[in-house]
Amino acid sequence: MNIELLIENYGLPAIFLGTAFEGETAAFLGGVIAHRGLLTYWAASLAASAGSFAGDQMWFFAGRYAAQWSFVRRLMETPALARVTQLLEKYPTGFIFVFRFLVGLRTISPIVIGTTRISTQKFLVINLVAALVWGQLFTALGYAFGHGIEQMLGRLPLHNHLLIAFAAAAIIAGAALLLHRMKPGIRHP
Repeated sequence: MNIELLIENYGLPAIFLGTAFEGETAAFLGGVIAHRGLLTYWAASLAASAGSFAGDQMWFFAGRYAAQWSFVRRLMETPALARVTQLLEKYPTGFIFVFRFLVGLRTISPIVIGTTRISTQKFLVINLVAALVWGQLFTALGYAFGHGIEQMLGRLPLHNHLLIAFAAAAIIAGAALLLHRMKPGIRHP
């Protein structure tokens, strides 16, 4: 079985699971794969949105369930999570919408939100809208990147195209994390 056939058969579930547990890289690669014509853009972007939505709902409910555990209560008192909670309390709707776009906050934020009094219905609605925007954005970036690579290097074999895309996504994610860690006033262990 070749890579194209694997992607055609299992690409959408892979994008869904990848965005549920990792995020940007899976959505970005979904866009590159859509550019190659192995999946439609809309199917890839909706799989990315659905995975992001499902993953964040899962972490939200984990926070709801675990909020009473002493371990979680102690964790919520750490300076980093205290700052996240302060932002959340000050700007609940905005925070719920943008957390998935902020480096280092994607997984922990829905857990923290789940420990608050924010209603499940409110989180669900805002999470759905944000996931749709996020999925379209990162899949479109991957699609545009795939087009750019093809314009610069010609039509590469798929495995080379995906390797370049994965390397670019890793470099961009690493640079964003490094810039985040270098911000003045932010202390990291």
